Amino acid sequence: MSHVATPPAGNAAPASTSTAGEAENTHIHGASHQPALSRALTFTMAAASGLAVANIYYSQPMLGLMEADLPGGATSFIPTATQFGYAAGLFLLVPLGDLVERRRLIVTQFLVLAAALAGAALAPAASLALVAALVLGIAASVTQQIVPFAAHLASPAKRGAVVGTVMSGVLTGILLSRTLSGFVSAHAGWREMFWLGVPLALGSAALIAWRLPKSLPEGSGLSYGKAMHSLAHLWREFAELRLATYTQALLFAAFMAFWSILALRLQQPQFGLGSEIAGLFGVVGAVGILAAPIAGRIADKSGPHRMIMLGAVLALASWALFGLWASLAGMVVGVVLLDFAVQSVLVSNQHIIYALRPSARSRINTLFMGGMFLGGALGSAAAALAWQFGGWAGVSGLGVALAAAATLLQLRALASR
Repeated sequence: MSHVATPPAGNAAPASTSTAGEAENTHIHGASHQPALSRALTFTMAAASGLAVANIYYSQPMLGLMEADLPGGATSFIPTATQFGYAAGLFLLVPLGDLVERRRLIVTQFLVLAAALAGAALAPAASLALVAALVLGIAASVTQQIVPFAAHLASPAKRGAVVGTVMSGVLTGILLSRTLSGFVSAHAGWREMFWLGVPLALGSAALIAWRLPKSLPEGSGLSYGKAMHSLAHLWREFAELRLATYTQALLFAAFMAFWSILALRLQQPQFGLGSEIAGLFGVVGAVGILAAPIAGRIADKSGPHRMIMLGAVLALASWALFGLWASLAGMVVGVVLLDFAVQSVLVSNQHIIYALRPSARSRINTLFMGGMFLGGALGSAAAALAWQFGGWAGVSGLGVALAAAATLLQLRALASR
């Protein structure tokens, strides 16, 4: 691939006062060297993103089988190790996207991911499975290398739609990963699920190496240490980034509160359904994937703020449905509404943050996605406590409170504009 990707004309954010410790080159190259971001390339990035992020959820429905084969209390911490690895990758590896050539970085992470999957499949003991799970999580953060690269390649007029399409792939991977791993492990075994992930990761590496253009680092002249130090400066500098992160963290907490308790809710006598049906809810929720391109196009045409407000209100409505419509139909309608809402807000917030400073997109993405996944982890923990002490009513109250807080944040921001 001989061409080199550079930001399109008009991609630069308004000039701002440079911050301490961030001596970076913000020169924007001309658009004449920018390869067209075709639909095929956009879908390639979406597919690779979904295949990467799916790996951090494979172990969850297989945990019982893994515990039977790898006895010992350490096995139960494999999903936790994967999540910690992903968080570490977000904060330690994603900022590299501003400093090194992105295509090579993405391909390398996919190769490490394939090796970690093979290590998990071969692990003879829980301790080695934990190590493999940690490395797997770190490498799977390659998803968050691809998303800002897509924003980098897109023209400003189509950035929202492009990011929306790529995020559809991410949500597909999140929602369908449990369904796939549950099916494969039940019929073939948990090791076979990890083995299946190996060619998927290698295929993604080959596809990325073939299809993606090379990119010039936008933060050239910035060392890794200075890039990490600049995270605090970027957080203080951009109020829009803080608002987007807080809003998304609250809504993702509400999202994860539902999905972490769903299987327990469906097992109650009122429904009497097993884990297989809980997995199928991932397919139902995938209808919300349609929100991403729609929200992206709306953000491109009329701005993202209205879509963010609408999404927060829809998330609040979905939790009201969960609490008041106590039937399977209510669960189905509510989960479609919730996924649609959270995905719409996510794409619209990304439309905002990726325009703040093109030369720092990867670091800005680190802060935003790190906050979002921290919110998701706290939402899952809070939902477990709410379920223990208040049942489904307690979980519904938690979801309403989280979505209401996000709505109030947006109302306050709207009043100050």
